[in-house]
Amino acid sequence: MSTPTTPPNGATPDTPVDPRKDSLIEYPSKFPIKVMGAKVDGFVHAVTQVAERFDPTFDASTVELRPSKAGNYLGVTITVTATSREQLDDLYRALSSHPMVKVVL
Repeated sequence: MSTPTTPPNGATPDTPVDPRKDSLIEYPSKFPIKVMGAKVDGFVHAVTQVAERFDPTFDASTVELRPSKAGNYLGVTITVTATSREQLDDLYRALSSHPMVKVVL
């Protein structure tokens, strides 16, 4: 015997669920992402190229850099215009799988 459940977002069996209402993020919005990797030539460029693939309006002049104490690693903060959960998930996967990237937050 199953108990009835209330669909999320006030949806009924006749109306689809709006996935944008399942998120705490309002779309579109500016969304900062921190990316960390070894401080090597080309790291910042690689990160900005990935950002540009997912956000055509990405502005590389807004990139913030923070070196580690010892100077071996570099934190790069990019701010993208988030348009959907799917876009952010795909961007995180692309950054996380990049060989130069150690951590994505």
